[in-house]
Amino acid sequence: MDFEQFFDEHYGATVRALALTIGDRDRAEDRVQDAFAKAYRRWGRVSVMDRPAAWIYVVALNAERKEWARDQRRSLRASRRLNSSADSSPDVATSTTDALDVRSALRALTDRQRTAVVLRYLADLTIVDIARVMGCAEGTVKATLHQSLAKLRVELTEEQV
Repeated sequence: MDFEQFFDEHYGATVRALALTIGDRDRAEDRVQDAFAKAYRRWGRVSVMDRPAAWIYVVALNAERKEWARDQRRSLRASRRLNSSADSSPDVATSTTDALDVRSALRALTDRQRTAVVLRYLADLTIVDIARVMGCAEGTVKATLHQSLAKLRVELTEEQV
């Protein structure tokens, strides 16, 4: 498969999956574009991998993690400079009677749970690939998926799950 065909087949799904994982479509698109650019530069090596699409997810998620860590450091430095004592914790008060759609239910999951669910059920990666992407053991992925699905069943109706 040539790069152009690979890009056409995987770009949209990768952006959607990453947008659900990180919660911001614009940032997801930036990360995915960068990952595809890296794949293009290394296409000779990437194209012969068993699952080149999984490599794209790994690169994009790693870039997001690095950016998140940089943002956290910047935020910490800024708060120290301002000597702010304001509580910056997000407001998580929600009504249990609210009707939730899939996106809001995914947002209720932890980052790790959301990543595992999106990679498994939207990106259709195997447990082995997800473990590689997330940098953990296969058993951890299985347990995370089990916990995530249990939480989603509470949040959503059976048709939505």
